[in-house]
Amino acid sequence: MGKNKLKHFEEMLSFPNVFQFDQSRRGRWSEVFGNPNPITLELACGKGEYAVGLAQLHPERNYIGVDVKGARIYTGAKRALDNSLDNVRFLRIQIDHLPEYFGPDEVDEIWITFPDPHLRLSRARQRLTSPKYLGLYRHLLKKGGTVNLKTDDDTLFSYTLDVIAEAGLPLLETLTDVYASEPRDPRLGIRTYYEGKHLAHGRTIKFVRFALN
Repeated sequence: MGKNKLKHFEEMLSFPNVFQFDQSRRGRWSEVFGNPNPITLELACGKGEYAVGLAQLHPERNYIGVDVKGARIYTGAKRALDNSLDNVRFLRIQIDHLPEYFGPDEVDEIWITFPDPHLRLSRARQRLTSPKYLGLYRHLLKKGGTVNLKTDDDTLFSYTLDVIAEAGLPLLETLTDVYASEPRDPRLGIRTYYEGKHLAHGRTIKFVRFALN
């Protein structure tokens, strides 16, 4: 591990907005934020650009970026602190263990932005919109809670639509090209570092929003 990463890990230990493998907040996230506002998760948040962007757009909601890679989380957590954003936190865990960190009906919404598409069919179960993961989300999402996927990958997009159809889930919105016109939802205008690279290479950004029943 490089010196900068080691320095960031050490510095992050003192960040009040980062929790690492700590299950003590399960069912108590409203206490962490100090208010009962709705909670949104950004899964596989990377550098947390979307979580921070969402928190800036909607100070009346709470956001938690979830990722297992601390070196990435550092960037978003530091930015949130520098901008005095009290409505965003970061949780370093493996997404497979979400129900161990959130209680039933504790989460209102999930965002998944540019996750690993796991293109090999043998790895489809690891896609964050697979039936396996939707089952995990049901443990913590409120009834009718929504899942938002933003991706540049055609395979993951088509796969997600198939999963939604096969499960009979309410499909709320589908966009095959987010930037074909000005996004009506300002949340879709938030751009991550990798999204910028995808756009520079001429890729189209897709979006799907659905509810878990």
